[in-house]
Amino acid sequence: MGAIPVYRWRLAPDGLATYRQLRALGLRPGGQEVAAQIERPRRRRGPLVAYLYRIDRAKPVRPMTPARWAALAKANAARRTCPRCRRDVGYCIPTSHGMCGLCLAAEEQRAA
Repeated sequence: MGAIPVYRWRLAPDGLATYRQLRALGLRPGGQEVAAQIERPRRRRGPLVAYLYRIDRAKPVRPMTPARWAALAKANAARRTCPRCRRDVGYCIPTSHGMCGLCLAAEEQRAA
């Protein structure tokens, strides 16, 4: 793969879009290679980089099927279920704690 063109922030030509811009249009890259990239300079760190894809080669987003909705619901339910007390707590359990707030408070109370 050769070098890809690099554009400054907000100066990319028409016909190219970032992944998020494609998503807003109801499109996806569809396996195409990165066509270019844009760089936004920052003061004390390296530049922010965003990859650009050709809009004319983008494909429509695949629709959500009932099986995909079910899998997504199951995954979100697993994130809300506390591994200690096995209850659905109604919010996503933080991975830093690994348990719900009630179990965490009980754990801290036992340690004190």
